[in-house]
Amino acid sequence: MHFSRFPRVHLAHLPTALEPMDRLSETLGGPRVWIKRDDCTGLSTGGNKTRKLEFLMAEAAAQGADLVITQGATQSNHARQTAAFAARMGMDCHILLEDRTGSNDVDYNTNGNVFLDYLHGATAEKRPGGLDMNAEMEAVAETFRAKGRNVYTIPGGGSNPTGALGYANAAMELVQQANAMGLKIDRIVHATGSAGTQAGLIVGLKAINADIPLLGIGVRAPRPKQEENVYNLAIATAEKLGCPGVVARDDIVANTDYVGEGYGIPTPECLQAIEMFARLEGILLDPVYSGKGGAGLVDLIRKGEFAGDENIVFLHTGGAVALFGYTGAFGYDRPAVQAAE
Repeated sequence: MHFSRFPRVHLAHLPTALEPMDRLSETLGGPRVWIKRDDCTGLSTGGNKTRKLEFLMAEAAAQGADLVITQGATQSNHARQTAAFAARMGMDCHILLEDRTGSNDVDYNTNGNVFLDYLHGATAEKRPGGLDMNAEMEAVAETFRAKGRNVYTIPGGGSNPTGALGYANAAMELVQQANAMGLKIDRIVHATGSAGTQAGLIVGLKAINADIPLLGIGVRAPRPKQEENVYNLAIATAEKLGCPGVVARDDIVANTDYVGEGYGIPTPECLQAIEMFARLEGILLDPVYSGKGGAGLVDLIRKGEFAGDENIVFLHTGGAVALFGYTGAFGYDRPAVQAAE
């Protein structure tokens, strides 16, 4: 796979670290768990969207765009990272934020990613949940084009074949790291939502014949829909890379048992996983994606789904900024700050 054939802006901090989580592994009493730190990709606290945006924003620049428009949920990590890229590259950024949770919490609607969207200079408008957000985005883009703007639109999560290139490339990076360390990876686990991360990873893994199973822990759609979305995007991504046919339908596996009440609504198990990672490893997960991915990982280990001698890599998709939009979900008392005597 020759990624230099595609426009790319090299802004991510790569390669991200591949580290053991020994205290978590010991506590769970199962396989040895490793973590791929894609929460540390740089630009506005980083996250998995940064890899995708290296290719997407390069394509925007190549097309002479002066405005990028994207969409996502209220606490969208993708929106925040897009706003940061736009700021770094001197472009304007406009975001459509979809209310998928119905939350009236002030922190959820103004803090975390939302605060950083505005801090990076983006403009935003809100939409109720359940709309065709890509269609909404295209309609808004046309209003800007009518005013003379050169608009580049990015789908939710940056999940199209251009964005998925970032994770096909990440698959090569991860396997190269494992080879250098003498580490045999038995399984990769990560949170899956808009499909771009999982689609890119499976294309990359299959194209280099890595023989590593990939499991996505779903955060939104039912399993048939999630797997269909990932498969369709993987097919398109493989064609873009020039390796059509490398991905079979049974390569796409998503477990959607940990979604709970819905997207963006943390489950008790999600909150527990966030606390486990924070207190055992000093690592912050988010309540929307990586927290539910972590909850799935923890539960599957406890159920004995992985052999004790296996090496499981948890790919951390980032998003810890969203924690500041969910402080009330944890129920911690907030003692008054006492003045020093």
